[in-house]
Amino acid sequence: MDLLSSLPDEVRCHVLSFLTTKEAASTSLLSKKWRNLFALVPQLDFDDSEFLHPEDGKRERDGIIESFMDFVDRVLSLQGNSPIRKFSLKCETGVSPARLNRWLCEVLQRDVLDLDLTIDLGYGYYLPQELFVSETLVNLKLKSAFGIHWWTGAEGTSLPMLKSLCVYSGRVFCDDKLQVLLPSFPVLEDLQMSNIQWIDSDDTVSSATLTTLHITGFRAQNPKSISFDTPNLRSFVYTDFVAEDYPLVNMKNLTFARIALRTNGDQIKQVRLPNNDRNFGNVVKLMNGIQNVQELHLCPDTVELLSLCCESMPVFNNVKKLLIYSDEARGWQAVPVLLKNCPHLEILIFEGLVHHVTDKCGDACDCIYRKEKGSSLRSCPVKVVEIKGFGVTMKEKHMIEHFLDYFSCLKEMKIYVEEDGITQIMNNPEVSKLVLDEMEEYDEMYSCNVKLYLDKKSIRNL
Repeated sequence: MDLLSSLPDEVRCHVLSFLTTKEAASTSLLSKKWRNLFALVPQLDFDDSEFLHPEDGKRERDGIIESFMDFVDRVLSLQGNSPIRKFSLKCETGVSPARLNRWLCEVLQRDVLDLDLTIDLGYGYYLPQELFVSETLVNLKLKSAFGIHWWTGAEGTSLPMLKSLCVYSGRVFCDDKLQVLLPSFPVLEDLQMSNIQWIDSDDTVSSATLTTLHITGFRAQNPKSISFDTPNLRSFVYTDFVAEDYPLVNMKNLTFARIALRTNGDQIKQVRLPNNDRNFGNVVKLMNGIQNVQELHLCPDTVELLSLCCESMPVFNNVKKLLIYSDEARGWQAVPVLLKNCPHLEILIFEGLVHHVTDKCGDACDCIYRKEKGSSLRSCPVKVVEIKGFGVTMKEKHMIEHFLDYFSCLKEMKIYVEEDGITQIMNNPEVSKLVLDEMEEYDEMYSCNVKLYLDKKSIRNL
């Protein structure tokens, strides 16, 4: 007798819980002792693509999808009324919506704690009502390439034990504002929702329990006002069209923030005018509300919008890591002020160096000559600079030299070459030699340790 078969049923069930349900079911062939043991595992994981072995065209063969559905039915039947801790399901078009909803209702009746659903049955599919009134559900993850329809608004939703809600979808439809819906989750800690279909031009996210908020709005125009009353928030990722106002931003305990405000081309033109109407100048209220953050990521539109509030920019005393995303269509007018207002900055990361050149780029770059060249860099205490997406162009090289010249506290610079640049270096010996020679020159001229990376591997450690 093998040692594994001699173990108690509960121990063998625990071992099987680390397998998918299909893999666990295959152990029923070992012996009578294993025949239906897999059905006692309180963690079920069904994936129709894995079950169907997705060779070309096999999904369309007669009976293949039906056999998957029969397998799920059989497992749930063998389990009887035993509790389910976690239920994970991935399925695509072809699976019966009625049977799918029957499975979900059954696991909900058996006090499931954790639901992880990836469902792509088309825009006409609606989740069952029972999903939104569970008394036991703790973690709920929904994924769909199509739209997710929240069954109803706040009046019909009650998930008193839910701590984590993650919805990743092409669009999320709900009948109510977030400020009305959130009280339905009194202990919610982690809220991640992509492409929320906002139903109004103003909303408030208010929760004393939230520690993680990652939210992407889906709308066609700029909102009037958005507020965040989340005093215990630690991680904040916010993507949406910039609002005209942020009346309340309460995030005193924030550790990480990634701000990706959106604008259109006409709005950016307004921002660059000498006497712009400053419609979005209230973005400074958002920055004031997150000023205790320790790691800050700013996307290209956000960086340019911050030029509207350079004179009132808050001081980020706790920021030790700053990441700036660059785009050739967006300017760096606010970068000098950002660097000056991060007095304890240690790590500075640029996702690309190419940006739109304006007469207000400041001295953070060398696009335009200035008498006070490099003053914002000299005062910056940053020790490590990382440059990602390096395209091996002369403009970028001049920027790198500018940083090496003026960052007075710099100890290390990491340069990551983008894919096109890797091709140039690997396929052209002359370019490769030129780049490496430049790295050697940096080593001779500066005390900073410069590293060049290809495909995340250092090819030169000087």
